[in-house]
Amino acid sequence: MEKTILTGDRPTGKLHLGHYVGSLKRRVELQNSGEYKDIFIMIADAQALTDNSENPEKVRQNIIEVALDYLSVGLDPEKSTLFIQSQIPELCELAFYYMNLVTVSRLQRNPTVKSEIQMRNFEASIPVGFFTYPISQASDITAFKATTVPVGEDQLPMLEQTKEIVRKFNSVYEETLIEPEILLPENQACLRLPGTDGKAKMSKSLNNCIYLSDSAEDVRKKVMSMYTDPDHLQVSDPGKIEGNTVFTYLDAFCKPEHFEKYLPDYPNLAELKAHYQRGGLGDVKVKRFLNAILEEELAPIRERRQELETKIPEIYDILKKGSEKAKAVAANTLNDVKNAMKINYFDDMELIKEQSERYNSGK
Repeated sequence: MEKTILTGDRPTGKLHLGHYVGSLKRRVELQNSGEYKDIFIMIADAQALTDNSENPEKVRQNIIEVALDYLSVGLDPEKSTLFIQSQIPELCELAFYYMNLVTVSRLQRNPTVKSEIQMRNFEASIPVGFFTYPISQASDITAFKATTVPVGEDQLPMLEQTKEIVRKFNSVYEETLIEPEILLPENQACLRLPGTDGKAKMSKSLNNCIYLSDSAEDVRKKVMSMYTDPDHLQVSDPGKIEGNTVFTYLDAFCKPEHFEKYLPDYPNLAELKAHYQRGGLGDVKVKRFLNAILEEELAPIRERRQELETKIPEIYDILKKGSEKAKAVAANTLNDVKNAMKINYFDDMELIKEQSERYNSGK
């Protein structure tokens, strides 16, 4: 079977390092691997509106921010189809049919939905659209017959929900939909990059992000204020690695060659950690090392983004063409789904003939 990727992001703000190590960097690698027939990357504006319905301008303005981030990290519209979710009405129709295959209690048990509800303090006032977004996500994935979905580990429950919908549809109707597989980051430190404040997840709403578009000075300030070991008060104090945000970031970004370039006193990360743990290594030195590594990673992205910011009409044209291609693919899948459900009334010549014979047989 030919392999297809579907993935995307909600346009509620600029993308950050969590997005980068969790999926963006891997998307570029997969795009350039030659292993995939099609790669669809969606700006999920319709999904973003489920909890931003009273502030649509926020979503509208961030479409271009996400597109700029996509292109600046190396996503190539010649190799990947970049599109806007709301421009594909077939996705809404698919989600409507899938709703009949999922119970309310099943949605309530979805761990990702539960945590998102808690984080947004929705409680009983949760919008229906937000509550059902696992179904919408299943529509997005199946519309493009995606075999592979590269995301972070927090999306595992969502992928399982999609698999359940695919199995239910194929058993109730006929084998039509493809069951996707999740593709997690290979580096364990990238599974869920913590916020700069040490919170479990980097999040725009928690204001603990390093954005891909941040200036070098903004990145430096954020790194130097990063959460470390609160008990490491003096340089001579032994320090903890576990839960230390700086070392988690080093696990995610540090390469052997960085030591020769920026910290030649140490041969590798293991030695740096060992020194910190036994005492005698200050947080400032480690943070400066991390800042140098991040600047090396982010400088080319930042420069490319600044260049792209002078070509906004061209970027909207890329999104328009991508959306047109995505719409054609989704329309084909919707047609397959309606055929399987036997609701393709006007195309079903056998049905029309059967009904005609039934009503005319006695005459």
